[in-house]
Amino acid sequence: MRWIGRFICGIALLAAGAAFAQGPGGYPNHPVKVIVPFAAGGPTDVMARLVALKLSESLGQQFFVENHAGAGGNIGMLMAAKAAPDGYTIVIVSSSYVVNPSLYAKKPYDPYKDFTPVTLAAASPNILVVHPSIEAKTVKELIDLIKANPGKYSIANPGIGTTPHLASELFKLTFKLDVTSVPFNGAAPAIQSAIAGHTPIAFSALPPTAPQVADGKLRGLAVTSAKRSGALPQVPTIVEAGLKEQESETMQGVLLPGGASPELVKFLNAAIVKVMQLPDVKQKCAQLGFDPVGNTPDEFKAYIKKEVDKWSGVIRDAKIPQIQ
Repeated sequence: MRWIGRFICGIALLAAGAAFAQGPGGYPNHPVKVIVPFAAGGPTDVMARLVALKLSESLGQQFFVENHAGAGGNIGMLMAAKAAPDGYTIVIVSSSYVVNPSLYAKKPYDPYKDFTPVTLAAASPNILVVHPSIEAKTVKELIDLIKANPGKYSIANPGIGTTPHLASELFKLTFKLDVTSVPFNGAAPAIQSAIAGHTPIAFSALPPTAPQVADGKLRGLAVTSAKRSGALPQVPTIVEAGLKEQESETMQGVLLPGGASPELVKFLNAAIVKVMQLPDVKQKCAQLGFDPVGNTPDEFKAYIKKEVDKWSGVIRDAKIPQIQ
């Protein structure tokens, strides 16, 4: 009778295995490394671990995260670029991916040749906030206030080359504003400086700023997106404020090393898009201040080119010194 039990167990395991989706060549048939080019605990790391967990559950193999921080994300990116394009190394990136090729004097990687786009998993707009003591209640009122007081105000941002920093530079260039950009070492000190009134205007990523706006410590003038954010639905968009071509966001994108097969890309794209539509994933994204996207590889490819071109122009026109 023992052989009958083993037979039944074998059938059960086969049935369980059949429930997992399989890609080209039976992919994945062993664990998959997910590189995060930033330290643990940040938004990209949290997003990567969420996606990795759900892919492990749906594809039947472990997707494990490795953090390789440093040089604005370039160290982890270079590790991923050198990996085999077989699907067993994935990299999840933030907006530094589209900024760094223009920000660094020595181009760290080719965003078009060294990687294969899979999907833009999620994105979060940046936000323009002011200290409550600032009279302006709208973006246009803020522009008028700055123009009436040249050299008086300063704008905080979380660091040189971040999309909030570049968004502030784009804002200054577009409206010819005499205002000083003040980069900080991260979002937290930039926000605290704005709350204290030292730098009473700030551009920031939405996730770390939303609680301060909700508590009334800062006034949200606009999110830099075409549609309102679920995290702060009461804050108007930059488009609603009447400003054109001022959109900016922090993305969470999924890439494979360059040369990955179309079949593999298609399979992983479908798997990740499905993950991003799960109710608990949507809920977690909302808590982080991100909106799930899950677009096609071609759409993500076009997005990357548009963002690289836009931010390279801002870096050039704002005369931001390249990092050596």
